[in-house]
Amino acid sequence: MNPLNHTTDFNQTPFLAIWEVTQACDLACVHCRASAQPERHPLELSTEEGKRVIDEIAAMKTPVFVLTGGDPLKRPDVFDLIQHAQTVGVRVSLTPSATPLLTREMVVRLQQAGLARLAVSLDGACAATHDAFRGLSGSFVRTLDAIHWANEIGLPVQINTTFSRRNLTEINVIVALLESVKVTLWSVFFLVPTGRGKLADLLDAQEFEAIFAKLYHLSKTASFDIKTTEAQHYRRYLLQQRTAQRQAGRGAAPAAEKIADSIGRAPRGLNDGKGFVFISHTGEVYPSGFLPLRAGNVRRQSLASIYRHSPLFQSLRDTSRLQGKCGACEFKEICGGSRSRAFALTGSPLGEEPCCSYIPRGYVPTEQIQARPQGLRVLQGA
Repeated sequence: MNPLNHTTDFNQTPFLAIWEVTQACDLACVHCRASAQPERHPLELSTEEGKRVIDEIAAMKTPVFVLTGGDPLKRPDVFDLIQHAQTVGVRVSLTPSATPLLTREMVVRLQQAGLARLAVSLDGACAATHDAFRGLSGSFVRTLDAIHWANEIGLPVQINTTFSRRNLTEINVIVALLESVKVTLWSVFFLVPTGRGKLADLLDAQEFEAIFAKLYHLSKTASFDIKTTEAQHYRRYLLQQRTAQRQAGRGAAPAAEKIADSIGRAPRGLNDGKGFVFISHTGEVYPSGFLPLRAGNVRRQSLASIYRHSPLFQSLRDTSRLQGKCGACEFKEICGGSRSRAFALTGSPLGEEPCCSYIPRGYVPTEQIQARPQGLRVLQGA
């Protein structure tokens, strides 16, 4: 087992499992990987099938389990699913959409059912930006309300923010807003051009680095933890900064005291298909919700078998197969680049990360990666 992965053997057990319980959602977010729609799909996993998936998650001892969508609140059995997860020892996070379905009563009922963390999206520092991002007027206010409702009853809150060209200039104000409420984790997503996500909204490598710098400095003082999604090279940035501090004779500054939270943090090395598994609303299994390559279906195979033995998952966990500068990079064991973004822009899930500015020591590129103008992959069924 790679010691960088702490106690989780990614060849056997995913650290994070996400089940998209439905694609139904009343929002029309501009970056939605699932191209969600208002009505539920008739072939969604049933309640009993969902409980069997949860039992498999429990058997695999996966530390982090998320119910997502679409909007999970569109499923009337969401409380039963959470209660079942709690019964079998699985701690659940849930990502509801900020629509009229999300009320104070709903937040209370979710906590009573056994929800361990509420995760809501905040994609702008004001209603104009956020609501345009989400495609529904009033979503910004309801998001802030949900945070306050959860704070009032002691339910831990995670904030998800997706950065793109639409909201990059608001990052400082978003941070200030986060610091005004009680948050356990800020999960910073970096756009993958799939589903409704547009290639024109994708940030470039230097803009990624600029956000990394802000996140690094914020992590020293913030009361909440910070993680990135589809920006695996932030781990490389962190190591570079810490190494530079040691070489300059400066020890790491004492970390700010974080708000207590019972859900673990992802170890270094986590990547699409490598410590991560995604189950679609119809049971299809993917390395990530952003990587539209199917590896099997839980209606026909066990989740453990798919995760451990599918050729797709095995190839994604084999860093010797990475291409381009990712394959040559000295940080590939802790980073590995976004496999989803590589696929979206190059057509290969093993291609190099298109939005990383770092050049590995001694690396001489043999070819230039060209982003396909029409190379957006729509994730159907996941």
